[in-house]
Amino acid sequence: AQYTMSARDQGSDELLIFLEGGGACWSDVCIYVSEVAAGIPQLGLLDPTRTDNPVGSWNQVYVPNCDGSLLSGDKDLDLDGDGLTDRYHRGLHNLSAALDVARSTFQSPKRVLLAGQSAGGLGSIFALPLVRKVYPDADIVVLNDSGVGVARPGKPEFMMQLLDEWNMWAFIPESCPECIAQNGHFTDYLLWQMEQDPKLRRGFLSYSQDTNLSDLFLQIGGAAFQEALLAEMARAESVQPDRVRSWIPEGAGHTFVTLEPEKTAGGVPLMGWIGAMLDDSPQWTSVRDEGL
Repeated sequence: AQYTMSARDQGSDELLIFLEGGGACWSDVCIYVSEVAAGIPQLGLLDPTRTDNPVGSWNQVYVPNCDGSLLSGDKDLDLDGDGLTDRYHRGLHNLSAALDVARSTFQSPKRVLLAGQSAGGLGSIFALPLVRKVYPDADIVVLNDSGVGVARPGKPEFMMQLLDEWNMWAFIPESCPECIAQNGHFTDYLLWQMEQDPKLRRGFLSYSQDTNLSDLFLQIGGAAFQEALLAEMARAESVQPDRVRSWIPEGAGHTFVTLEPEKTAGGVPLMGWIGAMLDDSPQWTSVRDEGL
């Protein structure tokens, strides 16, 4: 179907770019949203009427996700060799078109929050260079909800397969050969991005044993996911102690910012934690539920 995105102008000089979830599709698993509707759902971080919403007054760009490639793919696939396309991965086209609208509508925001949930969280990893190109002078903060870049421990071939099937290798810099091949996760690529963008801050949200990621997407189980999640968050925070924080409640659910905005981790409310992140406040610290 025809792609659509939406924008909300609230007269602000700050901008929320929100990348929606929508599943993923590759040779092994294919579960994704295939069609999107116009409009911005008035939920959680996207709800301008919420009194606890730290970006309630910001302008908004809402980017739906319907191509199965994390809003970053650029490849059509004929799977059965009959000359007809079976999978259309047009995420990069869709995202680029949405950012064109963003740039023409909101030309020079002083601050941008790039937020994504689920597949949109993973998509924020690849969208960041494009957002930086569109807004070279803005302060950018990234909020990654349940797509934090944890993959299959010790199996970089999994991520390589996805990059091949979705034609996404152009995102991986030649100057960072370890960005994908190191340990199977995207952490090294995330850290490379932060080295290139010295003012960038990143906040990560995830349930400790997110079932959608651990069982469906990665197929490694909750315990293995939790072990990798805590290790990769600790590694990122050790390299960038002033610019990376994580917020991790115990459980197996999936996504927070639209579905569970009242959630707490370690007694810290999500919306308050996001506000502290945006303000670069001393109260912005990594938090876990007890026992993690």
